[in-house]
Amino acid sequence: MAATKKPNHGALALAEMKEFAGFEASTQRYVRRSLDVGLGRKDAVGLWSRDLVEAASIRAQSRIYRRLDTIRGHIPDDSGLDAVEPFFGPLVTISAFDLGQDRLPHFPSYRFLYERLLGAEIRPWLPGAFCAAASLPHIHPDRRKDLLQSISEAAATAPGWSSRAPTFYPDWVEKVPESALPN
Repeated sequence: MAATKKPNHGALALAEMKEFAGFEASTQRYVRRSLDVGLGRKDAVGLWSRDLVEAASIRAQSRIYRRLDTIRGHIPDDSGLDAVEPFFGPLVTISAFDLGQDRLPHFPSYRFLYERLLGAEIRPWLPGAFCAAASLPHIHPDRRKDLLQSISEAAATAPGWSSRAPTFYPDWVEKVPESALPN
């Protein structure tokens, strides 16, 4: 009798951590902030805003992210066009907001965030939503070009997607004063 191989969750989490570590610091910060807003983990304004402009941006993000529950409830389990309408418009709207914040510089960072906000079942829809949002006129043409060029051919033409849920959800980390560190 052959043993069934279980997924190595530690290795998967480590690979996700390495991917996240490869993002720029501003992207990492935005992903953690967005997860706090989208998953209701913490008081995002109190934790993340450094000034009035950032506080206003987080409040706007909170209003936009109210659509996440609608999207979660309407993710189609097939590619039937009738099932696309209730969720794809809101997904593109939220995506357009996030891409317009200039903190998700490429498809991998967008995919990383949205897999955590919406779950593994959103994966087949991410390339289309990303391309639609990146193509909207509120994105500067040079940035639009960079965003659209960041999606790999493999991501855009994948014949299938993993149904494995993400295991690593980045979170706020308190700074430790140097005086508290061991010598």
